[in-house]
Amino acid sequence: MAYNEQLADKIRTQISSHPAYSERKMFGGIGFMIAGNMACGVHGDGLMARVGKERYEEALTRPHVTQFMGSGRPMKGWIRLTAEGCADEPYLKKWVDDCLKIAEALPPK
Repeated sequence: MAYNEQLADKIRTQISSHPAYSERKMFGGIGFMIAGNMACGVHGDGLMARVGKERYEEALTRPHVTQFMGSGRPMKGWIRLTAEGCADEPYLKKWVDDCLKIAEALPPK
């Protein structure tokens, strides 16, 4: 599955100045990493966002959020922000900022 390059560029612009930033092709898309931990990614036309297991259920109640399906089943701790949600730039930026904070709190890999 191809991924939305324009969305990837928006995210890259927002986070690529982070000193521990890297990116990796994965899940048929692209993952944005902080110190080896995936913070978020682009899968198809949406954002794959790390929310953590403790915030997962609450995140699913937000607008334009669905479960992220990995290998045909929901990946707890990860959500998918739809293309409609990604089109709202302030909303997208907030999601990416939250993902960064979660990834920064993890031990480096």
